[in-house]
Amino acid sequence: MAFTAPNGRTQTSLADINITPLVDVVLVLLIIFMVTAPVLQSGIEVSVPKTRTVKEITEERMVISINKQQRVFLGNDPININEIGGKLRQKVRDPQRQQIFVRADEDVPFGAFATVMDAVKQSGIVNVSIVTQPLDTHGK
Repeated sequence: MAFTAPNGRTQTSLADINITPLVDVVLVLLIIFMVTAPVLQSGIEVSVPKTRTVKEITEERMVISINKQQRVFLGNDPININEIGGKLRQKVRDPQRQQIFVRADEDVPFGAFATVMDAVKQSGIVNVSIVTQPLDTHGK
């Protein structure tokens, strides 16, 4: 857009958008989301038992969690313990190759844990791992 100045000369307005601040804001937001994403992954509070051998989970897998109140979660969604087998059959394409992780609070009775393990086995999944924390051997 052009306009005429009081001295009679034609000038153009500055209609260009400065992209540099926009890119800075987008990069800062990207860094914030990258930092907070792992925190959002484990939203269920479970104090898992400590063991000497711990396998590091390097890729995203299906996780079944049992908290202190014996509530069962598939991922971050609460689920009825009787519906675990059906939900796993719906979500899993290849039960022989699918790996499931079970996170149970250390105060959960063995009966509740065994019921969840039985439901997972009934769905056809044979590769089940139990999530634990490493022992702190440095302080002892």
